[in-house]
Amino acid sequence: MVRPSTLVALALTLFALPAAATEPPPDRTESPYFRVIGETNTETLPLVSTRADVDIAGVIARVNVKQTYKNSGSSPIEAIYVFPGSTRAAVFKMKMTIGDRTIEAKIQEKDAARKLYEKAKQEGKSASLLEQQRPNVFTMNVANIMPGDVIEVDMTYSELLVPTEGVYEFVYPTVVGPRYDGPQGATPTKSEAWTANPFLSSNEPTYTFGLSANIAAGMPISAVTSPSHRIAPQFSGATRASVRVDDEDGGNRDFVLKYRLAGEGIQSGLLMYPGASEARREAKPTEDGTGPALPDRGPEAENFFLMMMQPPKRLNPSMVPPREYIFILDVSGSMGGFPLDTAKTVIEELLAGLKREDRFNIMFFSGGSQVLNEESVPASDAWKRRAADMLARQRGGGGTQILPAMQRALAMPRAANMSTSMVVVTDGYVSVEKKTFDLIAENLGEANLFAFGIGRSVNRHLIEGMAAVGRGTPFVVLGPQDAPAAAKRFKTYIESPVLTDVKISFDGFDAYDVEPKSIPDVFAQRPVVVFGKYRGTPSGHIALAGYNGQGRWSQSLAVKATDASADHEALRQLWARHKIARLDDLATLGRTNVKDEVTKLGLEYSLMTKYTSFLAVDSLVRNHSGVSNTVAQPLPTPSGVAPAAPVGSASGGAAYYKRARRLSRPRPAPSRSYAPAPAAEPAEAEEADGLGDASSAIVSKELERTESKPRTAMSRRVIRDRLAKCVEGGTKQGAKARVVLVISPSGQLVDVRFSLAPLTPTQEQCIRRAAKTLALPRGRSVQMPILLRF
Repeated sequence: MVRPSTLVALALTLFALPAAATEPPPDRTESPYFRVIGETNTETLPLVSTRADVDIAGVIARVNVKQTYKNSGSSPIEAIYVFPGSTRAAVFKMKMTIGDRTIEAKIQEKDAARKLYEKAKQEGKSASLLEQQRPNVFTMNVANIMPGDVIEVDMTYSELLVPTEGVYEFVYPTVVGPRYDGPQGATPTKSEAWTANPFLSSNEPTYTFGLSANIAAGMPISAVTSPSHRIAPQFSGATRASVRVDDEDGGNRDFVLKYRLAGEGIQSGLLMYPGASEARREAKPTEDGTGPALPDRGPEAENFFLMMMQPPKRLNPSMVPPREYIFILDVSGSMGGFPLDTAKTVIEELLAGLKREDRFNIMFFSGGSQVLNEESVPASDAWKRRAADMLARQRGGGGTQILPAMQRALAMPRAANMSTSMVVVTDGYVSVEKKTFDLIAENLGEANLFAFGIGRSVNRHLIEGMAAVGRGTPFVVLGPQDAPAAAKRFKTYIESPVLTDVKISFDGFDAYDVEPKSIPDVFAQRPVVVFGKYRGTPSGHIALAGYNGQGRWSQSLAVKATDASADHEALRQLWARHKIARLDDLATLGRTNVKDEVTKLGLEYSLMTKYTSFLAVDSLVRNHSGVSNTVAQPLPTPSGVAPAAPVGSASGGAAYYKRARRLSRPRPAPSRSYAPAPAAEPAEAEEADGLGDASSAIVSKELERTESKPRTAMSRRVIRDRLAKCVEGGTKQGAKARVVLVISPSGQLVDVRFSLAPLTPTQEQCIRRAAKTLALPRGRSVQMPILLRF
């Protein structure tokens, strides 16, 4: 554990004094950095501890998170802390405790809550503001923490646990990974300021972390494990278990808890909540002890239901048609080391499973992108070896420019009469999730997209969101030991969907406001989940139907009044959370303006959303001066991520992306009528000069323009000679490397790409630097391929 005094000394050494005017600003895309505003360095560590208490009852988890803040400095402070949450969490409660005073937070419209918080801060009142930045990222502001104060903030949320292949999984994220979104030196906008949060130069948190989890499965439990932390499960009967994690395991990686029920059972069936009136909540148990009384309710009371129905077992396909696979691998700085090694194992396993009649391609991206070939190639042994060699040479470095990479991959020609599957492998450390989802939805066509999250604290919002809009399945691979199994599951899902053309129907059961509106194809052996409301006395049947390898399949579930229980109140929040998520998806795709509807749902069901926040304000004025220092809580770099990973630079992404699209020439829309010509084997393909058609230029990274005056454009030979100096003395005699310069109409260098290039990272960096000093031709957007010989 790194001692606070060590961290303070490090902060003093690196950032205590302002940089001289002649020094360049710190490169926020290259390494984590501190951002500290305050009078004393002890003020940089206001978060003392964070603890989660988890209660799992059946398929619903209720989580209480307690964060303790302490001001060890000499002046009042405001603490800002960025922390993660589950992508499925329905956050419905918050309170703040100062000494013996407890203040319950109220849900309010986001802008109004922010104004009231700022007013309370200026008035010297202690206040807490909880805001959602992403469905899985929150910020906590705590104002007017006086010297010596200890303030506790409790947040409560519920989420649904749905088993996959018979295994239930609960994930508690502990740290927000660094986010990259834009060119070097960009300054975050006000709404995206959280992405510039300071990160420690180590993986060790400066606060203590603890977690306890109690499982009441309702059915016998056969096994409880954690692939992320050391646990020693304690059993109290066949259906109950508990685990505990203390500070020795730290809060620098996601806590993952898995359990399986005896006999491979799952908790399928129907849960119902019969209204939310205060009279019902306060109802006393009946005399026979069967449960809470259910008094008559007014028409305003709403009834909720949740159905989980297991689809048919997967069938072994008698014939699987040839498929086309496009693998898109993130090789940015945050993937360096363990994450990239794990990603390589995933890709190697997937390549090994390809059949000769399949086709495939691989794209590697960070600041720029490079591909195995401009179109997919046969899965021959020769092409697999070439892909394996290219994969082995990858080293993590640079920013995570996912948007241009995805744009290039989605625009590649696709094989005719083949089903295309795109596979994105990344840790997801970007803040352009919305634009990524939009890009996929608009350009994916008939293909499916599967997302592999690599690492111990991945951005699950991006991973799960890409798979959702791509009609695929998300995978999270914590380490190399999980990679082969994940690749095997992927291959099984691709080859044999469990159920397609899925429909839900109601007979004699008056259901409405049903979520989701449509059910996607079922790839995993995973129950189909449907939320909704109902009117009247529960009765009738719910039917699920679809098609599998043997034809039409259907199953029905009887609805009984005895299924209704006041114990299932969490269904209110879970239904509303699911609807909000669907509305957010529509907004992401630009199909509708959902702000008013989402705000109304958040206020009505007391839920945290992107437009509603929780605010707690103490009535006492404690800081009579009204002056305080603002402190951003430094976060540990997630376990497995190198401390030099790119972070910050948030707001530049949106502006950069718009500039990039202006500079690039239009690409043809994805076409499925293209019939692939027989691809040359790699040895022949390497003799070709150039890299693709100039009309397919995609700007991958915008480099700084030189400040020199306009010069006469250099000839291609002079440009080649300048770049060749970077490979002089190379050890691979007779080798060739292709470098492609992407040039804007104004003669600006906007990208340097490498294709099939046996270059070291040092040589690539040298070429990038040299290319920035060249006088380039003007007039149109072009790609200039340069062939270098060792």
